Amino acid sequence: MDIRIGMMNTGRELSFTSDETADAVATKVDEALTKESALSLTDVKGTTYIVPFGALAFVEVGSEETRRVGFVA
Repeated sequence: MDIRIGMMNTGRELSFTSDETADAVATKVDEALTKESALSLTDVKGTTYIVPFGALAFVEVGSEETRRVGFVA
């Protein structure tokens, strides 16, 4: 699933693909905001992204639908 994170005072966004479910990502975001701790997510290649809760502007979680390859007749 595709994840996009917007950060305060930054014109760029952090975008990556993760193997986690939408519910798991939403739970981690809620925990980070509730506990005022950093948000930590890992992409499909194993890279971990850590964003301080105060820097979060938004977190966009894409659909879990897999991409189709080929043509539909």
